[in-house]
Amino acid sequence: MDVRKVKTLLKKEEGTKLDFKREIDIYSESGKKELAKDVCAIANSRGGRGYIIIGVEDKSKDIVGVYDERLVEEKIQQIISSRCEPPIPVSLEFVNYKGKRLGVIIIYTSEQRPYQIRENGAFYVRRGSTTDTMRRDEIISMFSSSLSFNIEITPLINSSTKSLMTPRIYRYFKLKGFEFNTSNLEELMEDAGIIYTNKDSGRKLLTLGGALIFSNIPSIYVPQNMIKIINKLGNKKNEVIIIEGNLLNMINKSEEILLKILPKEYPKKTVIEAVNNAIIYRDYSIYNKFIEVILSGKSVVISSPGCLLKTFDSGKVLYGKRNMWLYEKIITLDDRGRFLKRTSGFAIIKKSFRKKGKVHFINDEEKNLFKVVLPGVRNFTNNLLFKNSE
Repeated sequence: MDVRKVKTLLKKEEGTKLDFKREIDIYSESGKKELAKDVCAIANSRGGRGYIIIGVEDKSKDIVGVYDERLVEEKIQQIISSRCEPPIPVSLEFVNYKGKRLGVIIIYTSEQRPYQIRENGAFYVRRGSTTDTMRRDEIISMFSSSLSFNIEITPLINSSTKSLMTPRIYRYFKLKGFEFNTSNLEELMEDAGIIYTNKDSGRKLLTLGGALIFSNIPSIYVPQNMIKIINKLGNKKNEVIIIEGNLLNMINKSEEILLKILPKEYPKKTVIEAVNNAIIYRDYSIYNKFIEVILSGKSVVISSPGCLLKTFDSGKVLYGKRNMWLYEKIITLDDRGRFLKRTSGFAIIKKSFRKKGKVHFINDEEKNLFKVVLPGVRNFTNNLLFKNSE
């Protein structure tokens, strides 16, 4: 690490990826625990590489320097690897700055998040400049976005395979080219992640994805799987429409309703595109939120639980997609081919409103929410009922 990089970091305030410390204690048990906890929290926080700069007062940022010759990279790595699960990749470098020697612990990004402390099993994260324990929904969400865990194939406790729609399962395997019969169907379903067998009781359970795609009553097991449409158009007074069911039925039903409600001049297909994206890519581990669509003359807003997944490559922010297991099942079973397009959903949405108003994509990491805000219907129609709707 060069002096310019350290100078840039020192100009910043402490945050989710940056911590200043006058000194660190790598000898006492409490000091080792504190270091592991801080590294774990920074590693679990969103963003790229993290840094702990040693030899700097955290409040005033006065440079005091590091004089402990026993502070070496091998010691830091040993503390972190023995206390964090999985081991967090770190390095230690020293830089001479303004005549003082500073130590910089570099915490690298990895696809193995979330990390936890072995001793107490806790997961930590940075909230601003402070370290806090992760909430349950944050842990599940992070697991689902890592390669080590696929939330769609996790079993649902107390679920039953009796609600599975056998014809749809037959159709899926037939479209995928599988040879199947009554003797090997359960094995195929388990291999595909549709069902799960409890090893202790032998009981067959639905997975989250199995319920969302192949069950006729998924709301019993996944109550957060719901769309709430608030219609403020025409002579409606905040009409509320609730859509539930498996994902394919929800896609069809929401399309039918939106085509009926929205005026003919409005780019209906664009709203449908945004809603379909929400259905497929929302974070299903967030159990207390649902998809919400608000239709008015002023704007059309689609809110989806779960902000966009971020990854970093050479300093560039890249956005990934969750729920690829669900996506594969939907593109296989959707006989209308609605999801087999080459252009991205964002591009389609922006193009539809060119010269008609601004489109906003809001990735709210604090609320863990993604919103698409479209121009309202008043920009597209002369019908006073629709133009005056708020």
